[in-house]
Amino acid sequence: MDRELSTSTKKARKRRTLWQISLAVAVVVIAIIGFRSLITPSIDRNELRTAFVEQGPVVATITASGIVVPEHEQVITSPIQARIEQVLYTAGQEVNPGDQVLLLDRSYTQLAYDKLKDEQQLNQHKSVQMGLELDKKLNSLKSQLAIKRMHVKSLQARLEDERYLLKIGGGTTEQVKQAELNLSIAQQELAQLERDITSEKELLKADEQELKFKLAMQGRSIEELERKMEQAEIRATSPGVVTWVKSEIGSNVNSGDVIAKLADLSSFKIKATVSDAYADQLQVGSEATVRVNDTDLKGTVSSIEPTVSSGTVAFYIALAKEAHELLRPNLRVDVYVITATKQHTLRVKNGPYFSSADNNQVFVVRDNEAIRIPARIGVSNTDFVELEDGIQVGDELIISSMKDYEQMRKITLK
Repeated sequence: MDRELSTSTKKARKRRTLWQISLAVAVVVIAIIGFRSLITPSIDRNELRTAFVEQGPVVATITASGIVVPEHEQVITSPIQARIEQVLYTAGQEVNPGDQVLLLDRSYTQLAYDKLKDEQQLNQHKSVQMGLELDKKLNSLKSQLAIKRMHVKSLQARLEDERYLLKIGGGTTEQVKQAELNLSIAQQELAQLERDITSEKELLKADEQELKFKLAMQGRSIEELERKMEQAEIRATSPGVVTWVKSEIGSNVNSGDVIAKLADLSSFKIKATVSDAYADQLQVGSEATVRVNDTDLKGTVSSIEPTVSSGTVAFYIALAKEAHELLRPNLRVDVYVITATKQHTLRVKNGPYFSSADNNQVFVVRDNEAIRIPARIGVSNTDFVELEDGIQVGDELIISSMKDYEQMRKITLK
């Protein structure tokens, strides 16, 4: 038969039941905490870069790469076809006005020049000879004209005599008609001779004029060759520095080939390139900042090249201080072209986060957690990013890269 359990036994069983329930609750709590730790990642706070939201201006810029180039550069081309005999100044050396940079072999041009001079002398001799022949021919024609005129006068007198004889009965009508015919023929021959003389004068005059034109053209060609041979000495016209020179001695150059570049290093400008995706944002007159060794120089976009090369657009910046001491030829610089300016807006320091993450969200630090909230990103530059909504002044944002946590709503900070 069953016996009633003692009081001590009942208490022992109750304690064992409570202990089992407590153990089960503890297991459940530990499991929940462990699960939460699995679904809520954590990150060491020391690995993060943060910045506080503040109010201030944000200047939107286009970032471009640039190079310092002389503001004024003289490009020297070969005026003639020649061969390089000697390089007198190399790149980097200073030159003064009148200094000869290159020595070209002018023998080919000299031969062409001598040939033209000989042809000109031949044509001048031909002109003199043509004048003598013209005088001789005209004199002969004038003599024939005088004889023909005397012959006409003789026939006129003969006609008058025949008419008189016919009148007194000493001649016949046929003799008068024959005299008239002879006179008419002689007069036509005289008129033809006069026309021939006029035509001959015009033809000879035209030949003479043609020869004069030819002599004038040859004279201009000779003057041009003389000028080119003088220019072939390749002398500097202003003080500066040789930035490039064709130094291959013995190589041939054609007329128009670039053989040297001289620059005035007292002033500079910036040649910059940017992706053609930003071409429509570039405007002549836009303000720009040129960063040289952590020093910012102000300038404006002075010109934009109309063509696109290898996916980039080139443009030039005129500097406010074109003779700044930090400027050196071919020095690479960073260029920031201002496209918009916003005053009194919410901003935060720029960082890797804004170049790698979705621009519609940010991570705000609250206590020991980083919470992802929606936010709209506005204009930006290398220093600041505009935040149009979703945050307030004083909020602490993560600005380091969070690419691995973009889909997480909350992150624990250790």
